[in-house]
Amino acid sequence: MISREPTLERLATAQALLLEPFGLDESHLSRALADIRLRQVDDADLYFQYTRSEGWSLEEGIVKTGSFSIDQGVGVRAVSGEKTAFAYSDDISEASLMDAAHTVRAIAQAAQSRRVRTPARKVAPSRQLYGALDPIATLDSNAKVALLARVEQLARSRDPRIVQVMAGLAAEYDVVLIARADGTRAADVRPLVRLSVTVIAEHNGRREVGSAGGGGRFGLSYFDDALIAQYVDEAVQAALTNLEARPAPAGEMTVVLGSGWPGILLHEAIGHGLEGDFNRKGSSTFSGRIGQRVAAKGVTVLDDGTIADRRGSLNVDDEGQPTQRTVLIEDGILKGYIQDATNARLMGVKPTGNGRRESYAHVPLPRMTNTYMLGGSLEPEEIVASIKRGLYATNFGGGQVDITSGKFVFSASQAFWVENGKIQYPVKGATLVGSGPDVLKRVSMIGRDMRLDSGVGTCGKEGQSVPVGVGQPTLRIDGLTVGGTA
Repeated sequence: MISREPTLERLATAQALLLEPFGLDESHLSRALADIRLRQVDDADLYFQYTRSEGWSLEEGIVKTGSFSIDQGVGVRAVSGEKTAFAYSDDISEASLMDAAHTVRAIAQAAQSRRVRTPARKVAPSRQLYGALDPIATLDSNAKVALLARVEQLARSRDPRIVQVMAGLAAEYDVVLIARADGTRAADVRPLVRLSVTVIAEHNGRREVGSAGGGGRFGLSYFDDALIAQYVDEAVQAALTNLEARPAPAGEMTVVLGSGWPGILLHEAIGHGLEGDFNRKGSSTFSGRIGQRVAAKGVTVLDDGTIADRRGSLNVDDEGQPTQRTVLIEDGILKGYIQDATNARLMGVKPTGNGRRESYAHVPLPRMTNTYMLGGSLEPEEIVASIKRGLYATNFGGGQVDITSGKFVFSASQAFWVENGKIQYPVKGATLVGSGPDVLKRVSMIGRDMRLDSGVGTCGKEGQSVPVGVGQPTLRIDGLTVGGTA
């Protein structure tokens, strides 16, 4: 539910952290924005941020590193047409704020100064998808070290072939305050935690790696004994499976993608191509194709920033817009793009709550939140059994995509060779090569097991990294090119 009440509470928290200690109040925000608007600009905003983060890592049985940092600052932006002027400072003060405001207003076309009326302050509506807690304080230091030691102990006890265990625990408390030129005020308090487990298995001189983990927008108590054991088991099983892996075959073949994290292929190969800036500039393979068929029937892709506690979710985006559930592709037909405020204005559409930035030192861009494909009606076992000769890929490592052509290359970190509907053996070194739009048209079977990833995704774009979520059901793709090592 969207309302203004949660925003009022978060505004009070943000003002206590980001304004009051520096002698700032609402009048200073209004004055800075009015100074920018003395010139003709289309949009302007102030973005204050306070981030406290902590990280612990274990290796070789001991906690080797522990880090703690605090960062705070303000970014000031003015937009005129397609041009953006941006300044930022880690010094939150009236002088820095006014200097930045005076600097960015220079983007406006040369014009005489004018009188401006200060818009009435209005509180942005927002969601309440996660608690406004400080996750760093949800466990003391001794408990955090004990948690990592538990990971080490469990992993080594699973199998004697596990020769090395690495684990990391991270927590972040992020508070943002957004003031827009139209008088809108928004704020968010964003907890974020993550636990990662990596093991190395060795047998007869061969070493293989397995990884697992998860997280989201909650406290560290989320990582209870059962979940820690699950992550450990997944990492160990992946490493031991890879010890038995044979070289992957190459060629064009049927490929079945597992549910959950394999949605990273969907995120990279299709999701980026649906971001508003690429489509406004005509550089995406999806540009100008709203209403056209871009995927097989049954393929429905969403970007949804409103899922409670998810890593990619936000109560409001970094421009103060409430996040939403956006249908990008429906039953194979392209329905819309992912939009921030600037690209939405230039394209004559509404923002979708996808204006995101890495920090106060970065400009917002249209970015994904949680991007996933809806499930179908088939059992995953039925889909795997349909393979005559092909690949069943259940986990992925890195990949890259060319936005203009849609072409991608992805490496499978865990995959199996299948013949006559039966899994034969694990394979190593398989890479999937293709084009995003082409792959969507080759989807021939969709499972009923849609699953989101465990909460580990980070997306990069133009040098900025933001937390995201991905997901999909088990999918069969016909005639996909596989680069192998056999």
